[in-house]
Amino acid sequence: MTEPAGETAPEAPEDVEPAEDDAPQEPAEADAAVEAEGAVEAEESQEPAETAEAEETAEAAVADAADEADEADEADEADEDQEAAATGAEAADTPEAPKTPELSDAQAELAAQRELRARIEARKAEKEGPLASGAKLSGTAADLLAAVRAVEGGAASGTTFFEAAEPAPRRPAPETAPAMTVRPPVPAQAPAPAPGTTAAVREVLAKGGAPEALAGQVAAALGEAAAQVLLDDPWQLLSVSGVRPEQADGFARALLGAACGPDDPRRAVALTVWLLERAALQGHTALEIGAVRAGLAGHSVPDPEAAVEEAVSAAAVLVFQEEETPEEEPEGDEEPAEAVAEEPASPVLLGLDRYAMAEESLADGLARLVRTATADSWEGSELERAAGTHGLVLHTGGEASRVEPVALAAAARERGLRVLVAVHADAGRRALGAAGAEAVTVAALLSGAAGPGRDEEGTLALDLLVVLDAPQLDVETAAVLVESLPDGCRLVLSGDPEVLGAPGAGRVFTDVLAARVCPRIASRLPDPGPLGELVSGIGAGELNQVEAPGKEIVIVPVRDAGEAVHRTVQLVADSVPRAIGVPPEQTQVVTVGHGGSAGTRALNVALKQRLNPGPGRFGGYDPGDRVAFAPAPGRTVTGTVLSADAEGLRLRCGDEELLVPKERVESALRHGWALTAHQAAGARWPAVVVVLPGDAAGGLSRPWVYTAFGRAERHLSVVHGVDQALARAVAEGAAPERTTRLRPLLEALLATPEE
Repeated sequence: MTEPAGETAPEAPEDVEPAEDDAPQEPAEADAAVEAEGAVEAEESQEPAETAEAEETAEAAVADAADEADEADEADEADEDQEAAATGAEAADTPEAPKTPELSDAQAELAAQRELRARIEARKAEKEGPLASGAKLSGTAADLLAAVRAVEGGAASGTTFFEAAEPAPRRPAPETAPAMTVRPPVPAQAPAPAPGTTAAVREVLAKGGAPEALAGQVAAALGEAAAQVLLDDPWQLLSVSGVRPEQADGFARALLGAACGPDDPRRAVALTVWLLERAALQGHTALEIGAVRAGLAGHSVPDPEAAVEEAVSAAAVLVFQEEETPEEEPEGDEEPAEAVAEEPASPVLLGLDRYAMAEESLADGLARLVRTATADSWEGSELERAAGTHGLVLHTGGEASRVEPVALAAAARERGLRVLVAVHADAGRRALGAAGAEAVTVAALLSGAAGPGRDEEGTLALDLLVVLDAPQLDVETAAVLVESLPDGCRLVLSGDPEVLGAPGAGRVFTDVLAARVCPRIASRLPDPGPLGELVSGIGAGELNQVEAPGKEIVIVPVRDAGEAVHRTVQLVADSVPRAIGVPPEQTQVVTVGHGGSAGTRALNVALKQRLNPGPGRFGGYDPGDRVAFAPAPGRTVTGTVLSADAEGLRLRCGDEELLVPKERVESALRHGWALTAHQAAGARWPAVVVVLPGDAAGGLSRPWVYTAFGRAERHLSVVHGVDQALARAVAEGAAPERTTRLRPLLEALLATPEE
């Protein structure tokens, strides 16, 4: 039932045309194919004959092989080179070049052939260079497909085919001041597509029976050639967020007629990418190959195995298998250890390039910070001593423990260091009190809207960065953040490992904790009061009965979803303001999902009708409405509607005024009296009403309950309609695991043998 807080529009894979050459090959056949492609290089490696006649014959063979392997333009260039060489030979006979030895026709021909050979070699080197993406992807698609089959069939181990990634070149020490490539900050809003592009897309959508309202999203996702892309491959419509496979199938049938079917290779590729993008919304950066095949089978793909191979051949997805460290053989007369059942090989994973690159970049960046930090002896708390000695430190604890990294930042400033504290949301910055005045959000830091700015190398001018709410970092945001830090900068990641993970792909904080590659400082500060006692017990798997003499915790039992909505409105509008003294604008409702009879949509309708009734004359919104705005996927900002004009809707979010363009109101804005726990993570309110209708039982887990209940500062009301499901979720309901690659990547770079 839980619905992801933010969605990322899937990137469109490249157009794929079925080709017989893409068929999988056995390793020996793949080698033969490589040899065929490299015929030119093989011929070139031979030593020239002693006589001019033999040399001419060998060079002619090179030219013939080159003509077969290269495009027509290369042959044309070769002819031009030969003519140029001949012209040069003729020029050598002229009086203007008396010192140049006279060349015969054969020698001139040989010179031209040598130049041709050099040009072919350069072109071949460019074409057959290593792939920039995918750490464990072999040089050719054929080798990859053979590797997948061999590993799964048990004929070979993963290390036979999947070579370990060479670590990216380490940047030298700071004093060398090397040139540095820095990824530019991600813009808050992508540029709008050209009107002509949108109009062309609208025509194609109308021809295929798809809603013309999707034209803007399609143009933004597929680029300036979006209309032609859709005509060539209608299943690229799946690159638009919210489009389902059955809708894309209907669109394809309308455009292609009998030319399309469930086994169309274009459909196979698009569905494979769509499954991985959907998995990213659940937090996965990769999926086991078996899970992808099962997903394809569920969408009526006749041969899921061939569909996966097609997607790999088209380079739409990448294949990974982590290498296993071989066990050391016993030395000398040592007796071998008793036979132990072999552990299963690590699974074969499929992933998208964007997440693979992000995880590899993040792992390498964290390793760089660890290796370039200069150890120093800092006096003070355990956290301060660890930060002085190491480039990367993890800090764990509840809400009360946030004072410790803030104190670390203050002490570092007194030492003359350039220090910054970053939080997930504006509400988290305000919760720091006076210290929040110098804190920034991660999004504002990366966009350049706040923070110290960047130096001449493009890196942030910092000596220490403290990131609170670190569990809310998705892998792409974390990669950009770490890439922006200079060599020698210290990074402290602080957060509560019990809360829900990031709404985007990855589990950065959990993976770095599990990798055990840096100091981990656990806070001993307990959260105070009845609310702190309740939440701490939930983190330990116990739903305790807590004494709340000041009505800090109130349980409101309900029988059905309709009563849950009614009691929620009553609590926000009347009971909490009267009994607790917290006004409705400072009370936040948290529920399990957006849909359902008591989800955010139903609750927001009821709360608006009571708290700010109006016709919704500005795209469904009125001045005074509470809203949740998603400026970027996975990030939610709460605010209030101020007004509207021709440009869009104007909001007040904290101390800032924001403009939501009218074309983004429908997709990026929701009413915000009620939020999901994912949207609420990283922020707190004086009063919180958690709504648990009967149909919410399936969406509950211990991290969900821990996160939702922990959003309250002074008062928590629980609208309870799930009976014993709440206690079971706290005791047994672990959150679903996310499939990621960051932990093994970090261990390979930084792990040291345990003593």
